[in-house]
Amino acid sequence: MSAISVPTTSALRSSELIPSSHPAVVKILNRLSRPSLLSLALDWLDERNQDNTAPYLAEEGNEDEDEQDLYPPALSLAELREIYTDIQARKGSKRDVLDRILEGDWRDGITLYQLAMADMQYLYDHPSSQKWTALKIVRLASEGEQPSKSKSIPRFHPATFLRNLQKEGLPDVKAHYNLDRHPTLPLLLLRIFIVESPYNTSLALSSKQATTFDASKTFYVAFPDDSPFIYVSLNTATGQPVSRSDNKSLRRLTLEGIPKAFSRPRERYKLESTSLSSRNLDALVELRGGGRTNAAGGGWSVYAEEKKNGGDNPLEIQPPTPESDIDELQEDMPKGLKRRRKDDDRVVKRRKMVAKGRFGNTALPDDGKGIERLDIRVDDLFPSRNAEAVEDDYPLADELDLGVTKKKQSGRRSTITFELDKHDDDEDSGEEWRPDIRLTFIGHHVFSGIRQLVEAGVVDGEKMPGWMTGEEGVSVGVVRDGRIRGSKGSGM
Repeated sequence: MSAISVPTTSALRSSELIPSSHPAVVKILNRLSRPSLLSLALDWLDERNQDNTAPYLAEEGNEDEDEQDLYPPALSLAELREIYTDIQARKGSKRDVLDRILEGDWRDGITLYQLAMADMQYLYDHPSSQKWTALKIVRLASEGEQPSKSKSIPRFHPATFLRNLQKEGLPDVKAHYNLDRHPTLPLLLLRIFIVESPYNTSLALSSKQATTFDASKTFYVAFPDDSPFIYVSLNTATGQPVSRSDNKSLRRLTLEGIPKAFSRPRERYKLESTSLSSRNLDALVELRGGGRTNAAGGGWSVYAEEKKNGGDNPLEIQPPTPESDIDELQEDMPKGLKRRRKDDDRVVKRRKMVAKGRFGNTALPDDGKGIERLDIRVDDLFPSRNAEAVEDDYPLADELDLGVTKKKQSGRRSTITFELDKHDDDEDSGEEWRPDIRLTFIGHHVFSGIRQLVEAGVVDGEKMPGWMTGEEGVSVGVVRDGRIRGSKGSGM
């Protein structure tokens, strides 16, 4: 008699089995490389994981049950670990390892816990496969209480947090949660897999369609140590766009439950946007982590660095040029030239010193803390005093669409455009003209590229604005009256 499934509010169990022949299982494991597959299999064979990762073993007295079996079952975990260790030591194809896992040692099925481990392994192997958004945990002020501007870090106990997060879910939606400690960074990673079903048994996973395990149903939340921020991955892996709006809505509802899971009686929290997104977790930990560098970027970062062995005073960012060097520069100036050539060694040295002063010890090509994209909207007031002056100076302003009259753009807008347009327009007046100028910097390490442009003389390091050095620690911002501020919004 088949088991009876009853609707429940419980989460999906980690030991729930999925057939090894399921297309999603094959797809998830096939993404891993051969060394990662073997390392994962050895983790599955660890004694501590046997409740959720037990392999298929031969029963006593039935060792010769099937002589035609391509992968005869082992008699014990020790024997199976030895087999995979031997495979690890010799060359071979990934296909052979995958076939042995699915058709041999785990022929009965793969558990949700094993799939979660495979997804985490892929994330560690491909750190840029997810785009992360940093959100700030802000405590809500009680009635009559002044909002606190100090750092607010709620108490985080993983088991209690997951139990509270589960209560915030919809009754017809089930989720599987898996927590893992990042191997190199000071943070916890929570993987959330969502299924649209009122059941928490195998009935919820019985569909043979790969869409049941669509990448859009899985996202991650990172909890850095001793930090009032979290990092949320709401974008799927590269090449796997979100295809269904209902999946996006389910993930949004789960995200809204995160601050509620942190909250306690008379201690409520919400999430606020920090205008910082990146595929590089190292960069987020550097800019929105638990260290002292959260409010000191670019050249200002020297104030947050811990000096060892009585290091230099951080106030002396750029040491003064000795008088002897100045005299030498003036004496060696070729006749008839007002300034030195750009490729002159002394000019190159000075540009590097300027870059050192503006960027400090940040934005280095090999520091591993690069931001891939920087979107800036320049919303400064045009030099003309008012719109009438613009019309006087530019009679064809209307025909050329110079923006003398502000109009809301209709139609679809990109996510970046929407974020940039979230800034407060209360200070705008009808007599001012602020041209809509948008700049986008794209690259492997945006600020490192700008630093190299300063060193090459393409960008004037002495005159460029501070936000070009990364000192604000944002990836999306609006420049108004010479100052940058991140785009406003809840981040939800």
